[in-house]
Amino acid sequence: MPVTESLSSKKSRALKIVRILEKSYPDARIALDFGNPLELLVATILAAQCTDDRVNMVTRDLFRKYKTADDYARADLATFEKEIHSTGFYKAKARAVLGTAERLVEQHGGQVPRTVEQLMALPGVGRKTANVVLGNAFRQPAIAVDTHVFRVSQRLGLAKADEPEQVHDQLCQVLPRAKWTSITHLLTAHGRRVCQARTPACPTCPVRALCSWQGKSSK
Repeated sequence: MPVTESLSSKKSRALKIVRILEKSYPDARIALDFGNPLELLVATILAAQCTDDRVNMVTRDLFRKYKTADDYARADLATFEKEIHSTGFYKAKARAVLGTAERLVEQHGGQVPRTVEQLMALPGVGRKTANVVLGNAFRQPAIAVDTHVFRVSQRLGLAKADEPEQVHDQLCQVLPRAKWTSITHLLTAHGRRVCQARTPACPTCPVRALCSWQGKSSK
């Protein structure tokens, strides 16, 4: 790829990458289990610095006990900390979940709001968590920059920044809006299965020819 790639050229390359990834990962989807927006919001908060598999194990019982925002708001903090202990950083996560539930009850009638501004005003909810909820619970186009999206998008030369917020804004410029949510899943799948942090499988990468990363390995 040229050193200085025009925006139109980057958009064209990005679309080619997306089409190839769609064929390579037809099963790409969110890995968190949920049945409604509240469950996804809770699961995403718990997923910070924790595997999705572990979160799914914890929420299996959690979602049977806590059905509504009011259920969480009335929960005993110490008890809730024990219930989510294995997800790590359980004290901060417990405060975030229960605090968010209280805010939902007080300001939103117990319902999860549908705008990024309202979601990000909740305790412990940042841009990534808000966009996960918007994209997967409400079917709104949204890019959620997790560690995989952050790494893969920069290796592919679709973004270049030190902060996830900046990567998010750059990706919004080059990726087709209608596909923002599905592209998040595609980049995450690619990051987990091929473009891994320490040992990327560059020789078998389906988008190798479109990748601008100078660190591509030959074996």
